[in-house]
Amino acid sequence: MKAKIDNKLLALIRVKGSAGTRRSINETLARLNLKRVNNLTLLYGTPSNIGMITKCNDFITYGEVTQELLQEMVERKKLQATSDDIRLLLDGKKSAKELTNLPIRMHPPRKGYEGIKRGYSNKGALGYRGEKIAELIQRMM
Repeated sequence: MKAKIDNKLLALIRVKGSAGTRRSINETLARLNLKRVNNLTLLYGTPSNIGMITKCNDFITYGEVTQELLQEMVERKKLQATSDDIRLLLDGKKSAKELTNLPIRMHPPRKGYEGIKRGYSNKGALGYRGEKIAELIQRMM
């Protein structure tokens, strides 16, 4: 999994709440800018970020972001970013914090999550989705 997401722009969405979680998990989620359920944040797949993502894998879902998805998010969420900014963001020359206030508050997905107790590979909502994160984000806009 780590080889797939190295230095790519990732979208992280918090799926589960904080009731009954360890303090270290809550602190890590706060460092990832995921303080509430249905918050979305954009991060690069650096080794330190991958470590934090792995630690919080049972509370978030994540995957790679495409240029088309970012453009649709900018239009629908009324973020102030141009297509040049999006290209620079995908190339790694700009950070997401420079473009918008993170986290981005999303609606709950239409028709709900697949199941917040199981991983995505087991027909659930948690963990790594790859490019299929676009389907979830479109249901949340």
